[in-house]
Amino acid sequence: MKKTIVLILLTLCYWSSRGQNQSTQQLSAAQAVEYAMKHAVQVRNALLDVKIQKQVNNEVIAAALPRISASGSVNHFPDIAVQSFPNFIAQATYGVLEHEGVLDGNGNPIVAPADFGYVQARFGTSYNASGGVDVSQLLFDGQVFIGLQARRSTLQFSQQQLEVTKEMIKVNVLKIYYQLVVGEKQLSSIEANINRFEKLLADTREIYKNGFAEKLDVDKVSVQLNNLQTEKIKIQNALAAGNAGLKFLLNMPQQENLVLTDSISPASIKEDVLTDKYQYADRKEFQLLLTAKKLGKYNVQRYQLSYLPSIAAYGNYYKNAQRNQFDVFKHGPWFTSTLIGVKVSMPIFEGFAKRSRIEKAKLELQKTNNSIENLKASIDYEVSQATLKLSASLLTIDNQMSNMELAEKVYNTTKLKYEQGLGSNQEIYNAQTELKVAQNNYYGALYDAIIAKIDYLKATGKLSF
Repeated sequence: MKKTIVLILLTLCYWSSRGQNQSTQQLSAAQAVEYAMKHAVQVRNALLDVKIQKQVNNEVIAAALPRISASGSVNHFPDIAVQSFPNFIAQATYGVLEHEGVLDGNGNPIVAPADFGYVQARFGTSYNASGGVDVSQLLFDGQVFIGLQARRSTLQFSQQQLEVTKEMIKVNVLKIYYQLVVGEKQLSSIEANINRFEKLLADTREIYKNGFAEKLDVDKVSVQLNNLQTEKIKIQNALAAGNAGLKFLLNMPQQENLVLTDSISPASIKEDVLTDKYQYADRKEFQLLLTAKKLGKYNVQRYQLSYLPSIAAYGNYYKNAQRNQFDVFKHGPWFTSTLIGVKVSMPIFEGFAKRSRIEKAKLELQKTNNSIENLKASIDYEVSQATLKLSASLLTIDNQMSNMELAEKVYNTTKLKYEQGLGSNQEIYNAQTELKVAQNNYYGALYDAIIAKIDYLKATGKLSF
């Protein structure tokens, strides 16, 4: 007994300390969507993709800007390379002597030998130093030119991908959120039913004590009460699982206590629906495909302009020093050399690779056009189906609400008759069963209707929270 008491105390202390460490988040549906837009991993990664695309655009801009580089070097030649070359000095000397008719010591004219041989000599100095600046500027390149034009569209494409991701997260958050809201209302109905049966059980026991009911009647009420309590536990477990799933989708720590503050009613579902007007351009996916089409056209132009030559200007400025001692930075002259030029690169033949790239880009553009037409048909189908489902759901809500209210009246009347001794337990059981079925049908219809509304708003591109 002592061990049991200690265990219970430790458990209570654990849950008490855990409860103190928890913080509570009270969120409406709009606030839950806003929380997801800030914390959901998919949204955060899509935001990073936008930033990545900005850096890619900066790379394209860099290709059109001047490029400047500086370099410097100091070289030491312990052994200067020996160069062998024909003895042109002797050849020139003999040529002059022959031309002037100079005689040798014997009085004979000097005659040049047939082979003057080679001279081995070292050219250069032991220490060389150089430093300078190189500058180049791209004047024209078709692919870079198209890349500069496409910068805004590529960034827009990344931003639209972000919007598509946000809408997907938004739809999922709203569906789970309202599923939990409906589940809470259903749990409230179950608890109300439990209260009714607890009262009925107490009354039946009193009637049994007074000899106006059988023990079987008490047992039947107890069975019904146990079934309701079991159903309550199932709903509570489902709500707990759904709550954890919603926190996972929101990227909210599971230790947080999430409380949903929005309610749902047939009147709120019927607001701003079935307008019969929609535009393809309102859909995020359609906007994304239109931008993809624009990028596809740029891609075709990029490869077409690759047939044109590219033009670049360049220049450099260098200083050179040559010494036989390591004093290049102390004494002696530095010699200047400069260069300015223009380079034209003209592709002539690359094995038909450019033609294949152009055809491939055209085929990809055609696929994008096909996707746009298919999306139009898909949007028409989604809107028509969502409209039918929403219309049917709104009618079903009204019918099920009336049916639930009627079932509750029947139960209350039957219970009153039973308390006055004019009815039987079986009538109460049947009325309770019909009431529970009517409640389940109503909450099922309520959930179907809110899901149908979300699907309708998404199909028409009007899902805004």
